[in-house]
Amino acid sequence: MREKEVINCKDCRRLGYVTDIEFDPCSGKILAIIVPNQSKSFWCFGVAEEYYIDFCNVVRIGPDIVLVDVCPEIGRAEV
Repeated sequence: MREKEVINCKDCRRLGYVTDIEFDPCSGKILAIIVPNQSKSFWCFGVAEEYYIDFCNVVRIGPDIVLVDVCPEIGRAEV
């Protein structure tokens, strides 16, 4: 999953690449994928915002990309 690009189906925006996943250790189910925000506005200060995308919002996982269905208006720190 780390090399897959995440694209939002609602606005066709590229969100970035999967860097981490959150899963339930008891059931082994994936709960969310984490994608760093590619905004360049705060990169020089070392501030890294992340998109936290619930796995229920994942539409399809392909060989190169992950399609998600999230609202484009939702804040930068969480999607």
